[in-house]
Amino acid sequence: MITPAIKNKIMAIVNVFETGTPEGRYDAIAIFPDGRNGSRQITYGRSQTTEQGNLRNLLERYIAIGGKFSGEFNAFLPKVGAVPLVDNKDFKDLLKKSAKEDPLMRQAQDETFEILYFQPALHFFTAEQFALPLSLLVIYDSYIHSGSIPGFLRVRFPERTPLRGGDEKAWIAAYTKARQNWLATHKKKVLHPTVYRTKTFIDQMSKGNWMLDQPVTTQGKTIA
Repeated sequence: MITPAIKNKIMAIVNVFETGTPEGRYDAIAIFPDGRNGSRQITYGRSQTTEQGNLRNLLERYIAIGGKFSGEFNAFLPKVGAVPLVDNKDFKDLLKKSAKEDPLMRQAQDETFEILYFQPALHFFTAEQFALPLSLLVIYDSYIHSGSIPGFLRVRFPERTPLRGGDEKAWIAAYTKARQNWLATHKKKVLHPTVYRTKTFIDQMSKGNWMLDQPVTTQGKTIA
């Protein structure tokens, strides 16, 4: 059963992956050349949504709930995802300022990541009849980092999900290894170092920590 405490632990681990802290850095901004055709783009917030991805969705939500800086963001909104803002200092400063000074930006981020990432991950987890907390961590992280459980990875190994009569632990282990190999050999070299995520999962599997009832250490942080 996925209790609120387990969900919080899963969120904390992924927050460490994304921004280096269990609580998550809502004002975090990073620039990576992982956009369309290798273009540079802003990644922002607790779970690092991207300029060419769901950043506009996040800002629309923030504006809709009456955020303090809505008027200033309105001026940028038509450009987000359409015109590169990666070198626009005013826009990046506004992202940081809003997260630091307005609780509604933090609320908008929590709601956005819940709706666009956690709920779809939980749907896959439930629909395919997974049950173990570590399985949900693997699945949720894949949604955060890769957008889904990509079909092209699922066909790289023979294991089946529990819904299809397979063994849960075998499927999760096989998927994690397939994802790790994909990240390690990706044409976008910026993804190569992110295998620390899959290595963390493999380490937990080796410890038998399927219930996530043992502490998890990753990136120098321990989540109890």
